[in-house]
Amino acid sequence: MKLLVRNLARNTTEDELRSLFAVHGTLQSCTIVMDKETGESKGFAFVEMPKVGEAKVAIKTLNGMDVDGSKIRVKKAEDTAKKDESDAE
Repeated sequence: MKLLVRNLARNTTEDELRSLFAVHGTLQSCTIVMDKETGESKGFAFVEMPKVGEAKVAIKTLNGMDVDGSKIRVKKAEDTAKKDESDAE
């Protein structure tokens, strides 16, 4: 399950995020979105956890938690690309 983590402090690192989520299960990936021009964090990240049950526990536990002075928001990432539309011709 792909999770969206919002409201991250600009100084939060991927390692810190990985440590927070790893307590709740296996991580497939963890990526903080960076600004291409400045190289600074945009304040959000995507975390992928292959086991849905573990991802749900992580959402419940970490949503609203204070991390580096910011209250993070964690939820399931929405799929914006519709695969069905690209297959229809």
